[in-house]
Amino acid sequence: MNKLNPTPDYTSLGDNYQLVLPMEYEFPIDKDDPVRLLCHIIGGLNLKTLRDSYKRIGENSVQPWQMLAILLEARFLNVSGTRSIEDMCKNDIRFLYILRGKKAPDHSTLARFQKEHLGASVIEDIFQTFLKLLKASGAITEETVFIDGTKIESVASKTQYVWKKNVLRNRQTCLEKAATVFDRCEEKLSISIKHGKNIRLRELKKLRRKLRQKQRSEKIVFVHGAGKRKTELQRIFEQLDEIVSKLKRYTWQMHFLGGRNSMAKTDIDATYMRVKEDNRKNGQLKAAYNVQYCVDSEFIVGVDIFQNPADVNTLIPTLERMEERGLHYENVVADAGYDGEENSAYLEAHGQKAFIQPSNYEMRKTKRWKSDIGRRENMTYLPDEDAYLCSQGRKIKAVGTSTRTNKQGTYTAKLTRYACESCKDCPCKTKCIHGNHSNLPMEERDKHFEVSKKFQQYREEQTKRVDSKEGRELMKNRGIQAEGVFSSVKSAMKFRRFLTKGIENVRIEAILYAMAHDILKLHFKIQKTKRYVLKGGFRNRLFPCTLFRNETRNSRITASKTDCSREPLPVDN
Repeated sequence: MNKLNPTPDYTSLGDNYQLVLPMEYEFPIDKDDPVRLLCHIIGGLNLKTLRDSYKRIGENSVQPWQMLAILLEARFLNVSGTRSIEDMCKNDIRFLYILRGKKAPDHSTLARFQKEHLGASVIEDIFQTFLKLLKASGAITEETVFIDGTKIESVASKTQYVWKKNVLRNRQTCLEKAATVFDRCEEKLSISIKHGKNIRLRELKKLRRKLRQKQRSEKIVFVHGAGKRKTELQRIFEQLDEIVSKLKRYTWQMHFLGGRNSMAKTDIDATYMRVKEDNRKNGQLKAAYNVQYCVDSEFIVGVDIFQNPADVNTLIPTLERMEERGLHYENVVADAGYDGEENSAYLEAHGQKAFIQPSNYEMRKTKRWKSDIGRRENMTYLPDEDAYLCSQGRKIKAVGTSTRTNKQGTYTAKLTRYACESCKDCPCKTKCIHGNHSNLPMEERDKHFEVSKKFQQYREEQTKRVDSKEGRELMKNRGIQAEGVFSSVKSAMKFRRFLTKGIENVRIEAILYAMAHDILKLHFKIQKTKRYVLKGGFRNRLFPCTLFRNETRNSRITASKTDCSREPLPVDN
């Protein structure tokens, strides 16, 4: 029996076998492998902002474009952890092809590259440069954009959360206790501090300093432990110290909550939302981000991250970010979650046609909706009198106007109030008047409601667009474009949870997955649909020559005979 050699050099154990590899390891890689297209595109992009993030780059070290290509290739293969990527760089031939003989980076280098060098501005600039390449090659049409959102879970803990209502309630309790402390100090210790009705934190700190001065002047020793009796000064000081620390924590939490109702303690930028991946099937809230994707010709052309779960507040910032990238679309297609007066007014002001399904579009087709006599839509409108005629022939006239501003304070809607002169002795009152928002009994209540005429006009126009032939085709195509992207990113690439914390780091992850999806989609279109023709070579060693040209639909599309297996090596910019 052989004895085990305790040395860390395992070659001393014998039975060594020398692995034989070909001189050029790119030959085992298929000619149509997407890693070749990846190196051709990323190596040819202008990555000046990425290179400027380095102080110096060694000649023998892995170049920035190679690090970026490694992260994108990992998304191709459903590998997200940096330790798994490090292992792939050492053993997978596709990653060896990207490295070009350079030493494989370790997991800490990969994580540091993504966090420090791919900052929010750097990854945005790279993504914008990549979109310009797609636009110049004809891959995207810049005519119609499909917008949709999804909730992706954060890496934050599921049990350590902060609710705004609890913070406000606990803060009020602390302030009530602080008022009793002021009274005790004045009664027991003859120490008084002037304060208003609402006690502020600086007043509590001032009282604590006075208590500390009294302790030092009277040489009172604070005691701790069992069997030791505390003085009245020590009890008040410890209670005050606890109140101050809690108020500091509540003030800090309110600052980071902002307009949100909840946040995670381990990822303060994440908000608790309802996600589709509910393992317990009980509607449990999870810390997540609202990821918005803009799709054009099956390519992701816009990525944005939001902390609020509602999609209606995300449309305008998403379109503005696309405008910054140099993309302006004539048609905007979205589902009912984006229906809002502010969104419609914004699209009209920017000359864009909105194909947004009204939120009550499907409900209006139901029998229950049509038979509800209390709904304004089922009443007869009298334009000359600006009044509605109910089912009993009574007029509901305009009695005044009011304004309503959204929570963000960015838009103010003008509302017209309508009220019936008298609903007394009406036999249909219980069927017409809904809700229990009034304290008056049903016998004394009259029918009234508010209407935004501008929003009503927008909805009528959008309904006509959606019901038109073009609108039906676009709404049907929305399920293919937007939902198809989510299927590719979330199911095929296994992107169901972020691995980093903070909204800026999360944005980097989302854009990396978007670029990986676009390059893979480009690869599949070249190999299967043959809609794009590959033009090889680099021009002036800075930017690739026209890579892809979109041929006309009526002409016969033929694939390029260029041998992709021998493309030139990417050049660092």
